[in-house]
Amino acid sequence: MRRVLTAVAALALPISLATAPAVASATETVKPAQVVDKFNRPAALVAQGPDDVCDFTDNRPSLRLGSSGAAVQQAQCYLNQAIDAGLDQDGDFGQITQSATRAFQQCAGIVVDGRIGAQTWSFLSFWANAPGAPFC
Repeated sequence: MRRVLTAVAALALPISLATAPAVASATETVKPAQVVDKFNRPAALVAQGPDDVCDFTDNRPSLRLGSSGAAVQQAQCYLNQAIDAGLDQDGDFGQITQSATRAFQQCAGIVVDGRIGAQTWSFLSFWANAPGAPFC
């Protein structure tokens, strides 16, 4: 059986090469990747608004229960924008902010741990600045 399959494969290869399309020369501008990319990309870029909807800080440290400061205010602002959390932007990462963080993580489909690390910051900043927010 193995010999038959090998023989069939040996005969099929030259036939498939004979019917294959010609290879583009170096002077031709055939770029199939661009054709495929054209169909996957929107016709126009979507404006994300001004630089950022929240402007407390550019720092993105890891935050958890008990954290405080401008980065917590930034996260609270993002949570309000992304999921309409209704948080006071007081800079105190308490139980309510932790609960809103968990709700956001659940909605975004990322690890739900109630902490704001690199992945959560990334999703928060994108979702908060995206048109059509809040999402959940």
